[in-house]
Amino acid sequence: MKRQIILLATVLLAGASCADRHFINDADYRAQVEQDFEAKKAILPHGDLFSVFDRPGLTLEEEEALRFMYAYMPIADIVNRDGEYYLSQVQSSLRTRDEMEWGSRIPEEVFRHFVLPVRVNNEDLDTARVVFAAELKERIKGLSMRDAVLEINHWCHEHVVYTPTDMRTIAPLAIIRTAWGRCGEESTFTVTALRSVGIPARQIYTPRWAHTDSNHAWVEAWVDGKWYFFGACEPEPVLNLGWFNGPAYRAMLLHTRVFGKYGGPEEVMMRTANFTEINVLPDYAPTATGAVTVVDGSGSPVKDATVEFMIYNSTSFASVLTEQTGADGRCRLTAGKGDMFIWVSKDGMVGCSKLSFGKDEDIRIVLDKTPEKLSGFDLDIVPPVAGAVPTAEEVTDAMRAENDRRLALEDSIRGNWLATFITPDAAAEETRRLGIDGTRAATFLTAARGNWRQILQFLTETSPALREQAVALLGVISIKDLQDTPADVLRAHLLETENSESPLYVNYILNPRIGSELLTPYKQELRNMFTPEFAETARANPQTVVDWCKRELTIVDELNPQRILASPVGVAQARVCDAGSRDVFFIALCRSLGIPARTDPVTRRIQCWSDIWVDADFGDATETNPPQGSVMATFDHPTALLPDPVYRQHFTISRIGDDGRLQGRNYRGRWSALLRKPLAMDAGTYMLLTGARMANGSVLAHVEFFTVDTTRTATTQIVMRESADEVQVIGSMDPEALYRPADGGDPKSFLATAGRGYFIIGILGARQEPTNHAMNDIARTAAGFEAWGRSIILLFPDERGLAQFDAGEFGSLPSTVTCGIDTDGTAARLARELHLPNATTLPIFIIADSFGRIVYVSQGYTIGIGDEMLKVIHRL
Repeated sequence: MKRQIILLATVLLAGASCADRHFINDADYRAQVEQDFEAKKAILPHGDLFSVFDRPGLTLEEEEALRFMYAYMPIADIVNRDGEYYLSQVQSSLRTRDEMEWGSRIPEEVFRHFVLPVRVNNEDLDTARVVFAAELKERIKGLSMRDAVLEINHWCHEHVVYTPTDMRTIAPLAIIRTAWGRCGEESTFTVTALRSVGIPARQIYTPRWAHTDSNHAWVEAWVDGKWYFFGACEPEPVLNLGWFNGPAYRAMLLHTRVFGKYGGPEEVMMRTANFTEINVLPDYAPTATGAVTVVDGSGSPVKDATVEFMIYNSTSFASVLTEQTGADGRCRLTAGKGDMFIWVSKDGMVGCSKLSFGKDEDIRIVLDKTPEKLSGFDLDIVPPVAGAVPTAEEVTDAMRAENDRRLALEDSIRGNWLATFITPDAAAEETRRLGIDGTRAATFLTAARGNWRQILQFLTETSPALREQAVALLGVISIKDLQDTPADVLRAHLLETENSESPLYVNYILNPRIGSELLTPYKQELRNMFTPEFAETARANPQTVVDWCKRELTIVDELNPQRILASPVGVAQARVCDAGSRDVFFIALCRSLGIPARTDPVTRRIQCWSDIWVDADFGDATETNPPQGSVMATFDHPTALLPDPVYRQHFTISRIGDDGRLQGRNYRGRWSALLRKPLAMDAGTYMLLTGARMANGSVLAHVEFFTVDTTRTATTQIVMRESADEVQVIGSMDPEALYRPADGGDPKSFLATAGRGYFIIGILGARQEPTNHAMNDIARTAAGFEAWGRSIILLFPDERGLAQFDAGEFGSLPSTVTCGIDTDGTAARLARELHLPNATTLPIFIIADSFGRIVYVSQGYTIGIGDEMLKVIHRL
């Protein structure tokens, strides 16, 4: 009896200590969180958004964890999800920490910032953490932390592979349903999986590559006191190994956004109300610190000038960090040892220069010109030198073979899921059964991938009289919307949209897609929030909606620097939001009331229809309804390779705003269609940027400035620079080397396939992101290769790689393509001859001739490789 009493007392004490356990043990930090939480709560008095804290039975630990999350989460997250959702996420995290062997070894700060947070970047939120934990805990039971990380990445690969998609980041469970995602989606998915079992993880981003176009994201996991990187959904036998070891070494900037106020050892680039942005580049590449000193015309330092550090990418200057100068007129950045473009502005004055990190310790920019006084110039941009981040450990042949075996098995597991997707023939039959135009509607079903049953349900449950309109609705939303939108959301928009004979009806009233928000039903609920009299007045004068937004909504951009969009209904209830959520709400309310509304595709201004498209003037810094002028540009030196420059590929235009900052314009098309004749444009001063990227990653750029006014058509020029250097022989290869053709015939030599003259050899990694990029790019430039008429021989390291390759995924490749298997060690020999880091980072492309002379090589991730090779070909 005595022993039972002691045992009962022990249990009660343990329960009490658990219930009274602090989540944040640092009293000063806990006080800071409490202060920030109360400030957030004071800003959001409407909508009963904090009711979870009144829930009976909350433990001290749960309450402190919730307060930490609410203190620093974007307003949209508070509005879009209720407190019970976040409580379930907190409880799952705390439970997993106590269950997993490594939970007790994770420092409080690391757990707080890299395990507890639900949001990774800008993805839609869901219940993946709880679902993943239930599936993964048994799978990794008994594994070390390191092996658990590797195993979870294999699990991720079972479910998801890379494919390019649009910029909306869908939720982790939706990624599983779709079975693919771009790198940003793969990495948020993988970080979520790791955090679900208590492993600290973070998404690493290069906002823009410097040596090639585009960007990339991957994952770091905290293992026993140290961060290690790997490719999300791209399992390797060891950590610190991915196809991007080389590109990361050439990065100018690598960062991660840490939830909340973080005080770790890394360099802090930015602190916001939601996150701390830290610079992790020193873990990957050589770095240098560069300073910018801004002075006025008399040489005095300029305080509070806006300094933008920009990387050339996709023929534009992408701002990767914005700083304000101090009293000494200076600001600094640690970056890779390459070139950035610096743009400075204040009080209507602007200036710019190149900053070469590792060469320039401090550059001086004189802020003494208004935009219209700027003059054009040539600009040579050099990225960091090639190299590679070292791996964590050596990969043996046996480890590689076992990893390859597992990859093949995981492909088959994923393939079983893909086999459940509707086929084109089955989709056509279903649409015929419903009496719908089969071709168009069937395409929507197949594009929906794992969500096809929801799309079919939507069409099936729609009355025959409305099915044509239902198909029209599916035609204006994005492919990604087809893949993650439930049938009931689509049905709500179809049934709750007031019919109209307007030619703008489908695109700008019926259409539920506005920005990058998750689609939700909102039209009926928004109408119910307003009186019939308000609706009638708004239809007659849409300015009524603008005035309501200005009067009723409080804009607090500083509490949502990530620009996570709140739902339209959430904005109406909370009455507090950022400008982006306000803009989406305005368009949603207009469409709910039958008023056509949109975001202008070129200027990105918010507009509604009132006989013409009219900018919505909310009274903030956005310029609305500016006077119009026009511009035209000459292009005096067309070539066979470049007869007609393409927007974003060869040139871009940015307007210098009233605040002095560059505002990119989203045009599409070629020079001949855009600028050979006058193009209507807002009055103001503009920058026209052209660029030609060299095979080594450097860029020959040219900048022109022009001013548009209402009195005349402005003129400017497109200047495409070329290198004066001749194409050089950079190595040699054996043109008699053999490969095995895909048709299974006898081994064949390169020379026998290509004949005399130049040809291309590519060594590919099937289903790998860099190879997919290269194939898509070659398909895009197929006409140029067809005109060249020479052989393109695409080889794979083994049978498995060849079997996985489906040329049909990339559209129309040139007819001169031949596929096969590298049976003669060509990749290894090329790596030795051309001093490549290794033979396994794929793809490898060379241009060579029948004498074995190599004039071009590219390895790994290279955006625009089709154009690069055609440039070389054109000069042979």
